This record gives sequence, C-alpha cells and structure tokens, in this order.
Amino acid sequence: MSNLEREAAPSLCGGRGFVVAEPVRELLSPRHVKLGESSEVRRLLPNLGRRMVGAWCFVDHYGPDDIADEPGMQVPPHPHMGLQTVSWLHEGEVLHRDSTGSLQTIRPRELGLMTSGRAISHSEESPRSHARFLHGAQLWVALPDGHRHTDPRFEHHADLPVVTAPGVKATLILGDLDGATSPGTAYTPITGADLALTRGADVRLPLEPDFEYAVLSMSGEAHVDGVPVLPGSMLYLGCGRSELPLRAESDAGLMLLGGEPFEEELIMFWNWIGRSQEEIEQARRDWMGGTRFGEVKGYDGDPLPAPELPPTPLKPRGRVR
Repeated sequence: MSNLEREAAPSLCGGRGFVVAEPVRELLSPRHVKLGESSEVRRLLPNLGRRMVGAWCFVDHYGPDDIADEPGMQVPPHPHMGLQTVSWLHEGEVLHRDSTGSLQTIRPRELGLMTSGRAISHSEESPRSHARFLHGAQLWVALPDGHRHTDPRFEHHADLPVVTAPGVKATLILGDLDGATSPGTAYTPITGADLALTRGADVRLPLEPDFEYAVLSMSGEAHVDGVPVLPGSMLYLGCGRSELPLRAESDAGLMLLGGEPFEEELIMFWNWIGRSQEEIEQARRDWMGGTRFGEVKGYDGDPLPAPELPPTPLKPRGRVR
C-alpha cells in the first residue's frame, strides 16, 4: 500500500527545524484516506506540523479489515525513488512483486523491505486465497543523499531479533534496540520495533537520548509515558529520553519508530522523494514514458498513472535549525 491519492500534493520534509530537542507528548490524529473503492487507511505521517520522525517519513495504518468475501489489497504497479518501503503485518498476507523480479508473500511479523534507490516499481495484493482479516502498517524511510541513487533491491526477513521483558515482546523491524540489530539494511541511525504488551504490563523500554521517537498504536489499550494512545493514533515523543514507560490496560500492539533527526530537506510528491522540482518532473516523465522504473511482471492489471504536478513550484524550504 503506497500513496494512491489521485490529487497528490507535495510535502516539505526534513531539516532539524521541527525536531523537539526534549521529551514531549504530542498526540497525532490520523487523516483518513480512501484507497480504491472500499479500502481506507489512517495516515499518521506526513501530518499537519509533524512531517518526519528520524528518517521515517510516511506511516499508514490499516485494518483490521474483514476481507473474507473481498479481493482485499489490490495496489497496481507504481514507482518509487529515494526511499525504502517497510511492509508490516499483524494479520493477513501481502503478495509483493517488483521490477527487480522479486516475488514474495509477506506474512505477519515478517519484514518486507524494499529499497527503491534511484528507481523501482512494485505492486501489492492479497493472494487469491487469503486470511479473513487484513491488518498492518505501511511505512517509508527517506534515503540520505549519499545513498538515494543506490541500486534497487528487495529484502524479506522472516526471522527477526526479539527483545523480551516481563509483559512485553519487542520484535526488531529495522535498526537497533537494546543491543539487538535487525538484519534489514538501514542507511541512517534508526529504530523500528513491534511491541506486543500483555494486559497489566508496566515496563520501561530503553531508548537513545539522541534519537527522536514516536509510538503508533495498532491495537488494544495502552498508556505511553502516561498518555492513552488509541489504535490508529500516534504519540510523538521528541528527543532526550533514555527510557519510555509503557503500561497496558489490555493486550496491546504498538510500533516504536525512532531515529537520529534527519538533517536534509526533501520534496515528497506522490511516491517519490527528491531534492528539486527538476528531479520530480523527470521522474514523472520517466514513469509515464515507461522508462527507468522497470516493469512489474505477473500483475493482472494496468500500472497507476502519475498525478499531474501542481501549478506552484516544488521547493524544499525553510526547516533548518
């Protein structure tokens, strides 16, 4: 699941200006976005006033959706550049295809990590025979300038490191947490972890004071640093924390997202991340002309056309310390 909005708008991302250099508790409400005829996602990033958390620049939460009698996820081929996509499931399956020839079914708590680099295209769909419920998150990580033209690749990691304490099980998705390191390729100092809390859990999670963090609630009732965070919402936490108090009123699922604040300023338009108007214009020409982004073979349907560019110039501006 990617940005399928037909009226895409540019987002100004990056820079240290929006980084809160001390602990805060900023609750972010989602924007509800329709994908196709029946699917809806809750978009947490980019959000009004909060565009990034470390290098995390896009977060959609979807489900749980009952798709027993429906085709489920059906995302036609579309392009990416300048970013990584992270597919993360709590329920269901997603079949990934891309222009490097990758074909992989992603299942709950398995990491599907696609590095677009200079250019890639992919599709995502529920398998023809699929589970009743679909529930997960789709996230993007911005690539720093030195790596954004790297070769495209796809990684699938079914066996991920797990950190446990009484009442909590943390599956490490990307980066580092409490001495564990994910096998997924990371290009910036980053953390992504899936937290499964049991009812009554009252724990403190170790953090890096130089990172900024946010917590996305996937399910259940949990308090993050004393703040109740309901499913589909996200609490931004700022920097300067060495630990994070978590308390579960029921069994609960959370995602911890963090990283070193991202220095660079970006333009995010549709499914591309660039640094200039010219880069975005060229990406659109290349996609609509059938060059550079390759071909996704095996998907039964046409690729998505790119939206028109806005009449105003696309410029990364302003957010420097």
